[in-house]
Amino acid sequence: MTDKALLPHRDDFAHVRDWVFDLDNTLYPHHINLFAQIDRNMTAYVAQLLQMEPAEAKVLQKKYYHDHGTTLAGLMQHDGVDPNDFLEKAHAIDYSALLPDETLGAAIKALPGRKFIFTNGTVAHAEAAARALGILDHFDDIFDIVAAGYQPKPAGSTYDKFTSLNRIDTRHAAMFEDLPRNLAVPKTLGMKTVLLVPRNLGDVVLESWELADNTDPANIDYVTDDLAGFLGRLIDLSA
Repeated sequence: MTDKALLPHRDDFAHVRDWVFDLDNTLYPHHINLFAQIDRNMTAYVAQLLQMEPAEAKVLQKKYYHDHGTTLAGLMQHDGVDPNDFLEKAHAIDYSALLPDETLGAAIKALPGRKFIFTNGTVAHAEAAARALGILDHFDDIFDIVAAGYQPKPAGSTYDKFTSLNRIDTRHAAMFEDLPRNLAVPKTLGMKTVLLVPRNLGDVVLESWELADNTDPANIDYVTDDLAGFLGRLIDLSA
């Protein structure tokens, strides 16, 4: 794990007016493991599409995820899938594990400026998850994989589309993400970068490339396992 500070220096965020949040494992913690349902759905989709055994399909799914940023991007490039069909079936999940987080909601609401969800999932998935958390109304917009032209983070063109569409001055923006590789481009654009990590790594299975140890530490300004607490220390900036 990186030695980056867990608590923010307020002066580092005093200039921020656009707050950008990934969704899965960022706006809700890793231990909720909501993405495990999506993961199973994606494996089942690959198995049915390509007539593979589940174990074989899972290996291919993970290869596509690693090589292309999302399973969908790999399936579109190599297997010509209908992205809308895939996304609908992948996100057919139960959101009941997500409960309203009043502390997080109050912190996001109090941040000065605009707030965005920037996800490799869909708007429908982001809305359902954020609504379950009780934080949906605090966001100005959601930028999803469809708006990105199905090019997922960490593709530089996707960040360009997001920032251009929302007229974001990246020198006055901050990005919150759980995948280290997705913070490389925001850092080069001048954004403050915050990596969300599990509170207990022993409870979460991460691939080696998902760990902060395997990324350039210069791309990450802060690391935290408590998003609400982290944001809470910045609220006074708007006073």
